[in-house]
Amino acid sequence: MKRILHLSDMHFGRERPELLEPLLAAINSARPDVVAISGDLTQRARRSQFAAARAFIDRINWPCVVVPGNHDIPLDRPFLRMFRPFSRYRTAIGPNLEPGIVTGDLAVLGVNTVTRWSWQRGRIRSRRVRQLCRSFAEAPKGRLNVLVAHHPFRHSPGSTKDEMIGADKAIETLSGCGAHVVLSGHLHSWHTEAFVSRMQETRVLQVQAGTSLSNRLRGEENDFALIEIDGRDLHVERWVAGAGETGFRRHMRSSFRMGESGWIRLTPKPAGTASDARQSVRMLR
Repeated sequence: MKRILHLSDMHFGRERPELLEPLLAAINSARPDVVAISGDLTQRARRSQFAAARAFIDRINWPCVVVPGNHDIPLDRPFLRMFRPFSRYRTAIGPNLEPGIVTGDLAVLGVNTVTRWSWQRGRIRSRRVRQLCRSFAEAPKGRLNVLVAHHPFRHSPGSTKDEMIGADKAIETLSGCGAHVVLSGHLHSWHTEAFVSRMQETRVLQVQAGTSLSNRLRGEENDFALIEIDGRDLHVERWVAGAGETGFRRHMRSSFRMGESGWIRLTPKPAGTASDARQSVRMLR
């Protein structure tokens, strides 16, 4: 069995300090094979905020795949944003904006969806999609291919944020060439569901985490996802810390199985969060 622990949107500079130690304890005690962090490590891309994020990551005892979020490039430094948008991120977190960890039966691959030209809206680049498809084509049969991106490829109904540029075409292509799971954040809301392709297949499962540390909760709890992969079965647990709580507890568990035409949900659809209750599976345009 493989384990991936997925957290997002820590927003150092707006974090809940009382959750820092409990989150680290939860991560390290879970003994994941990979920790995936899907962006927005900082609130305003300040050096001090990146230093806090770096110190946090250094205390994780397991391999990490980290990608930037839109808050990780400067908003109030126009010159830096235009000409060196990722300089502070590269210095503190690492030079590779799209890192990956590949083993024989699991690949966790980063995708940078941040663009300097938009404050919130993301973009998926065609070149990166082609690179990923080539990687999938060369992969051994049976490998699970997991992508880590800050921006979700599909928003929940009711979201007021603009969807990522190129998302529909990209997820359709990635679904056809071998992607299996997308881990994302950005919306500060929890959602787990399979995409439906034009062929009525559900080959890509989206796991969207909320915010693990930020006090910008938008009506939901702080959370992270623990994903267990057991052959063709995949289990997603949501761990939460509510208002006034100083530790994380398991809140719900959803199970899926990879069938011939994609993911099949094995458990009833949970109604534990507002986004899960109102979300419906949508056809990719």
